[in-house]
Amino acid sequence: MWASPFVLRVRFALSLKGVSYEYVEEDLKNKSELLLKSNPVHTKVPVLIHNGEPVCESSVILQYIDEAFAGIGPSLLPADPHDRAVARFWASYIDDKLLKAFSQALNGKTEEEKAEGAKQAAAAVETLEGALMECSKGKPFFGGDSAGYVDLMLGGLLPWIHVGDTMKSVKAFDPATTPLLAAWADSFGALDAVEPFMPEVSKLVEFAMAMMSQAAAATTTN
Repeated sequence: MWASPFVLRVRFALSLKGVSYEYVEEDLKNKSELLLKSNPVHTKVPVLIHNGEPVCESSVILQYIDEAFAGIGPSLLPADPHDRAVARFWASYIDDKLLKAFSQALNGKTEEEKAEGAKQAAAAVETLEGALMECSKGKPFFGGDSAGYVDLMLGGLLPWIHVGDTMKSVKAFDPATTPLLAAWADSFGALDAVEPFMPEVSKLVEFAMAMMSQAAAATTTN
């Protein structure tokens, strides 16, 4: 699904590894039999089908891609067990803390909920600034010289972070307060493996506004 940050993670990863694939757009309002059969537990995208076997959940798919196509392109996860564990920790943090906070800031039911989400998001961003300093060791990416697992996990959210910036008239990765993340966002977005798949922020804003209108209409109806 073109607007899904989770799908973007997988598309970026496949592109980064240089793996060719067939992309199938899914209508989430009228889910296909293939999706329902491939991901019966969550019935969500993305699903990677390789050798006839489905793999679900973006974080799991990224690790699968790294292992299944180990001989192709750059490694997504570090070779060192401790570094690999650290990368998995920050990947989980991105979904457990940052993503949930950003979602609440955008989609909270009340202004108080939105404000609390924004506060939590700002704290999570500050924490990730420190994580980038620690993991990158002075290089452009969490993965060092090249983008890796954590970069892809955060990178999939990047277009939606820009949407939040546009709609809230703020900058989540502000060069003044989080210079490393601001520079990282520019570097990641400019990657040859990433740029062609980045959706236009204006289209995502339109999509977000339509979703919010639908949600408001449904609430009014109920």
